[in-house]
Amino acid sequence: MLQPIRTKYRKHHRGKRGGLAVTGSTLEFGNYGLRALTPGWLTSRQIEACRRTIVHHLERGGQIWIRIYPDKSATSRPLETRMGGGKGAVDHWVAVVRRGCMLFELSGVPDQIARDALRLAQYKLPIKTAIIKRDALI
Repeated sequence: MLQPIRTKYRKHHRGKRGGLAVTGSTLEFGNYGLRALTPGWLTSRQIEACRRTIVHHLERGGQIWIRIYPDKSATSRPLETRMGGGKGAVDHWVAVVRRGCMLFELSGVPDQIARDALRLAQYKLPIKTAIIKRDALI
């Protein structure tokens, strides 16, 4: 699973997820991409599930780029604990995704295979996404 080797601070504030993605919102590497239409957090497990789905459908062909990285820690308290006692321990890592952020990119595969692979990856995500083709929207 993806997670940073070391960070400056162990625990992060939750922060705001609204607004548009300024950087990382266009196709840079591949011919097909998966773009976020709603903001949210994507965990390292969800990113890995998408990656595995895409690689499995491409049958080890083409090239894939993962454009997001889970570098924010999300904490949780143990179940049935009383209030107080500070913030919980780091539970998992998340990537902050804003509207318009490019999540994955593909190239080197036929059109229909790329669409099918990205469509299968859409099912693994908790946010709404759109499949983007270079030159036009699909």
